[in-house]
Amino acid sequence: MVKIEFAPINIPFNRRMQTIAVLYWVFTFLFLAQCCMGVFVLAVLSGYWHFAALYGLWLYLDWDTPQTGGRRCAWVRKWTIWRHFRDYFPIHLIKTCDLDPKHRYLFGFHPHGVLVAGAFGNFCTEYTGFQELFPGLTPYLHVLPFWFKFPFLREYAMSAGLVSCSKKSVTHVLSQEGAGAISVIVIGGAEESLEARPGSLTLQTLHRKGFIKLALKHGAHLVPVFSFGENELFNQLENPEGSVIRNIQNRLRKIMGFALPLFHARGVFQYSFGVLPFRKPIYTIVGKPIVVEQNASPTTEEVDKLHQRYLDELNGLFEEHKAQYGITEQGHLVFK
Repeated sequence: MVKIEFAPINIPFNRRMQTIAVLYWVFTFLFLAQCCMGVFVLAVLSGYWHFAALYGLWLYLDWDTPQTGGRRCAWVRKWTIWRHFRDYFPIHLIKTCDLDPKHRYLFGFHPHGVLVAGAFGNFCTEYTGFQELFPGLTPYLHVLPFWFKFPFLREYAMSAGLVSCSKKSVTHVLSQEGAGAISVIVIGGAEESLEARPGSLTLQTLHRKGFIKLALKHGAHLVPVFSFGENELFNQLENPEGSVIRNIQNRLRKIMGFALPLFHARGVFQYSFGVLPFRKPIYTIVGKPIVVEQNASPTTEEVDKLHQRYLDELNGLFEEHKAQYGITEQGHLVFK
């Protein structure tokens, strides 16, 4: 029988606010899409169908916005709830060198984790100091196009700085006039989330070269980013390669375009089970840029060469900082 560890009653108010903030964030990932769709359907079936019709027209006219830079809102990115969200873990953004705002950049973010907490906290809110660390640069976090198919949710997602991860979307960001735009891509994607569990150092990278081609075509400097602690936030049901659970998850991923990791961690009033992440610190290290010369038609050999250099730089970034953030000398990245 599992012993339940209940949270103490006399928890400081600021910690309660942090828990509420993270609960809200988890809710948006797991249930907000269904709620938004439900509201839209209810509006259609009720006396407010004309509002639904107007919004439907808006969707038709605005459908491509998630692929053309989105529509960020500084007010949403500065909501106080995101400060509490940052402090829950807490999340730290650390730079290793200055980035010249005269250039465009493509950040490769690793690892995916279960819910990409580090990427959201650092690039979709204003509370980890991104603007102070990298003045003149604007990050765009690319996520699955799936999230922009839901009414109302798409507006909310774009307001935080989220855009589609389609080729058209990345091309738009990296083609903006002037400079200072950053495409932030979680390279491992949905497949990597199925590997996310404490202690995991497995990255889905060997066969992911699309971002390399885009960086070459647009002359965007490549920057490896490793987020220590990302995989420590949740436990996950055992799903080794070849298992029934993993086969079902892979099949659903291919059908729906996103993965369904069976994760668990802690609850609101107890620490033994639930869907809230553990309070584990996240340290997101932004590495040094790999200078990329623009090449409109890169060859396979050129793509492979730059891809290997990127992996070497990513591995070097990890090895340089791992001891400082709790990884043993025996811990090494595994590229799949």
